[in-house]
Amino acid sequence: MFFVSSGVGPYFGQSVHFRNYAPEKNPYAINRYAFEAERHAGILNTRLGKQKYMLGDTYTIVDMNVWGWARLIPTVLGDGACEKFPNLKRLVDEISARPAALKAVALKDRHKFKTEMDEEALQAMFPHLKVKAA
Repeated sequence: MFFVSSGVGPYFGQSVHFRNYAPEKNPYAINRYAFEAERHAGILNTRLGKQKYMLGDTYTIVDMNVWGWARLIPTVLGDGACEKFPNLKRLVDEISARPAALKAVALKDRHKFKTEMDEEALQAMFPHLKVKAA
């Protein structure tokens, strides 16, 4: 759980931020966080190549925690990235088919989320900058 909380989550999140939302493209930041996100996904993938679940043969909350981030690998690293991590993809696919995961993913359908990066969104994400929508 600590590995996901202190490594996977922060590196995946920063990779998404710098690839998709930062007001200025910073190649160093994009490459750094993509590298670390890929490295962390590789560690998870290697472990899952030796056992069915993160802690052995039993499905646990650790697997649920990994799934929450690992299902977003295409957003984190780009299309086709899942193929680099077949063991992790296997876990994501298995958990994604579970009724509880289907319910969790469906929650977003009950709410309207803003998806455009307009001036209001930019101000919310970057209140310390005086940025304007493109």
